[in-house]
Amino acid sequence: MALLLGRVAWLQIVTPSKLVKQEDMRSLREVTTASPRGMITDREGRPLAVSVPVNAVWADPKTIISKGGVGYNERWQALASALHLSLSTLAERVNSNPAGRFIYLARQVSPQQAEWIDKLNLPGINLREESRRFYPAGHVAANLIGFTNIDGQGIEGIEKSFNAQLTGKPGSRLVRKDKFGHVIENITEVNPVPAHELQLSIDERLQTVTEDALDNAVIWNKAESGAAVLINIPTGEILSMASYPDFNPNNREGAQLDDFRNRAISDTFEPGSTVKPLVIMTALQQGIVQPDSVIDTHPFTLDGHRIRDVGYYPELTLTGILQKSSDTGVSHLSLAMPVQKLMDTYKSFGFGVPTGLGLTGESSGLLPKRRYWSDLDRATFAFGYGLMVTPLQLAHVYATIGSFGIYRPLSITKVDPPVIGTRVMPEELVHEVEHMMESVALPGGGGTKAAVRDYRIAVKTGTAKKIGDDGKYVDKYVAYTAGVAPASNPRFALVVVINNPQNGAYYGGAVSAPVFSQIMGDVLRLENVEPDGMPADSDHLLVMHGSHVAVPGS
Repeated sequence: MALLLGRVAWLQIVTPSKLVKQEDMRSLREVTTASPRGMITDREGRPLAVSVPVNAVWADPKTIISKGGVGYNERWQALASALHLSLSTLAERVNSNPAGRFIYLARQVSPQQAEWIDKLNLPGINLREESRRFYPAGHVAANLIGFTNIDGQGIEGIEKSFNAQLTGKPGSRLVRKDKFGHVIENITEVNPVPAHELQLSIDERLQTVTEDALDNAVIWNKAESGAAVLINIPTGEILSMASYPDFNPNNREGAQLDDFRNRAISDTFEPGSTVKPLVIMTALQQGIVQPDSVIDTHPFTLDGHRIRDVGYYPELTLTGILQKSSDTGVSHLSLAMPVQKLMDTYKSFGFGVPTGLGLTGESSGLLPKRRYWSDLDRATFAFGYGLMVTPLQLAHVYATIGSFGIYRPLSITKVDPPVIGTRVMPEELVHEVEHMMESVALPGGGGTKAAVRDYRIAVKTGTAKKIGDDGKYVDKYVAYTAGVAPASNPRFALVVVINNPQNGAYYGGAVSAPVFSQIMGDVLRLENVEPDGMPADSDHLLVMHGSHVAVPGS
């Protein structure tokens, strides 16, 4: 297109009307009336994908040849120059299919250039209205929105998943033109069928702060990739969905095929310690423990494998198991219950099932279907090994925690509350565990870097080894931080995943937790959420003083 525009200055020297012969003064033309592709907007109506009018230049070889073919005169030379072709190349393309009735000569030509070509009034040379997709926000949400091909059909992301809704039906007009190329008569007309617009649940502001924090973290940690998902807990709406590497859909030159992937929905990993709140909920539900129970967390051996924690803790409360991320603690809980009970909890909260967003390329993750479970399998299942999840599924699980046990369907389009969900765990029980999760960001917890000043957050970090191509674990890691805020009345669930950090640190508490803090802090402030870190009516709630967290009386 740029090459065609570059010819404008030269073409302005030639006046098409001077090149038109008397026998071409009047003609019938069929003009296609384009139906622009539907606009995609964010939840506030900000445009994320729009269509701008352009034209295609096409030829009818049979008509051209019947009128004497491509001539070596000024008008044909002017057309060839406008299309940045030699006259011989233009003639060769037309003559290659002498009986043909349609070949493209150029696509996505500017309206000004198309008008100039039309005034040449060459036999068998026609224009077709079409559109070119433009993405005003550039790389923002690019991996989610995707892009179209030159024919305006969605081939990636939202553009592909909602292609039918975004595509209208073109119309047509049979017109008569005068010697100047002006339409002097509409003979017949079929109106186009307009496309539908699509309003996403995404908030461009929140998407931008999510992407900025994620991109910087992946680059700083020299990681392979990253993903982050933010969910509006009361409605199940996706407010931001970020993936890195990303790309600019307006200029994809130089982008790799892998850059187009939406890693938040396609990439699967073992979730590590982020599942531990679900283990404690299940143990409480089964009556195996009480909220004030103390668990033996000495290291122990199972099937020849040593189960131990990063630190040495002889015994821990349930809160302590979450705060210290104790593998031994959740292993004991898992071994004390039927494995199917834990499997049922995982599934009811959203693991192993599609989210129903309808996005192309979404993975369902994997829950194992074993006939026999060894004690080691049951233990490691409780700290996030033996199952595969996507970042989106993990965010869905934490949105269910934030709603105190109500599982709501997710939506990538804007919805009006209330959104009815299904209760999958007793409210009081989930609320109890969510309160325990607040300890993770307190001094002594594994997620202190996830803390957000002036707000209470319920969070869990995690780190999982990656599986190599041969199915064996390798010395590569995935760092997670997942949580909800404000903890007193959760509105947002956020998950941050950093894949294979290689700048020294690799634990979730060191790598992904600071990203969680930055994104969640920006979101809470942009949404004008009242700080809940300093309640005046309870001695049992957390109190924030500056950047430090304390429990009164402790």
